[in-house]
Amino acid sequence: MIDRRTVLGAAALPLAAKAGPALAPEIPDEAYWAGIAGQYDVTRAVAQLEHGNWGMMARPVLATYRAMVEHLNRDTSFYARRDMVGDLLVVQKRLAEALGVGTDEIAFTRNATEAMKTLIGGYNRLRAGDAILYADLDYDSMQSCCETLVARRGVKVIRIALPEPATHQSLIDAYAAAFDRNPAIRMVLLTHVSHRTGLVLPVREIAALARSRGADAIVDAAHGIGQLDIALPDLGADFVGLNLHKWMGAPLGVGALYIRRGRLVDVDRDLAVGANEPDDIHARIHTGTVDYAAQLTVPAALDFQQAIGGANRERRLRALRDSWVAPLREDKRIEILTPEDPRLHCGITSFRLRGRTSHDENVALAKRLLDRHRIFTVHRDGVATGSCIRVTPSLASRSDDPDRLAAALRQILAES
Repeated sequence: MIDRRTVLGAAALPLAAKAGPALAPEIPDEAYWAGIAGQYDVTRAVAQLEHGNWGMMARPVLATYRAMVEHLNRDTSFYARRDMVGDLLVVQKRLAEALGVGTDEIAFTRNATEAMKTLIGGYNRLRAGDAILYADLDYDSMQSCCETLVARRGVKVIRIALPEPATHQSLIDAYAAAFDRNPAIRMVLLTHVSHRTGLVLPVREIAALARSRGADAIVDAAHGIGQLDIALPDLGADFVGLNLHKWMGAPLGVGALYIRRGRLVDVDRDLAVGANEPDDIHARIHTGTVDYAAQLTVPAALDFQQAIGGANRERRLRALRDSWVAPLREDKRIEILTPEDPRLHCGITSFRLRGRTSHDENVALAKRLLDRHRIFTVHRDGVATGSCIRVTPSLASRSDDPDRLAAALRQILAES
């Protein structure tokens, strides 16, 4: 059987399977990053620049996951009913330490959407006549959660379009203006890093603004944790949903729910939780049977990422982004939808050809990039100013992948 030391460090795996990155040098060079990219078995059929859907497990993480699947498949409830809960609590503690929060403030979910559904749907301080606020760049499912509260809680919904091009202050001002126009707002949905454009919202400032107006911020950090070098308290929010299978490199199907200590009372207990069960954060989310092997693999993912370092990871993702954005930024035929202010972007960035804002035009452009240039991206809808193409490199990306995109776009423009 796999004991708790195995959960924390995959001690029973062969050395070849455990091999991960050495501790990063102070300033990693291209040779170091090539070695990191070599830890991922990414497809080479295309230049893969769409890592935003979910992230990849590095080789040692995948090896740990396979070992955990085999373990659970072999020992099933003989392990689950005796030792697994304790092992999962060890993993939870390790994750809490990595996120900079208390163990009692987080619980595992299957993804950020499940966490956000719990927070938005369970937030119980809303009363009939109150208002909730969200923006065009927020995730579609989270917008739907807010709209559902119209009938369920008797509230009204306020929707705003974020400024484009945006500045740090104009984003704060957009929310301030919404609060000024609608003093009944008691909850605001904030997306830390937009899945549509990669815009990084000044969440801490807006959450503080909301608090000063008597409202709470519920933060979707699906793309923020792991892409940016931050801890959860840096967001300044009491309620956060996040993924571990995007930028932290855990297996698919692992997310987390955060509720700041002292705020549990403001989120309803899950319907499936019995009245006699402890009134803790786990009472707010009931997932039933999940992929426990994926959760037990989280420490291996944390080990891999922590060897690289959060600051180095963020720096690398920015460099990959800048290598295709910088050569095209001044070309007036292209609209880059994330500002140059480093506070407002990281690795994800979207673009469109100027004037081509329709869904069909951007679907066609993504198809052209794939069919003619073997570059995989994805179109995104829902931005108030029109559709766009999202580009998402990752640690698995080779340095020349973004260069290929820049060259392809120059060729497309020349042929237009």
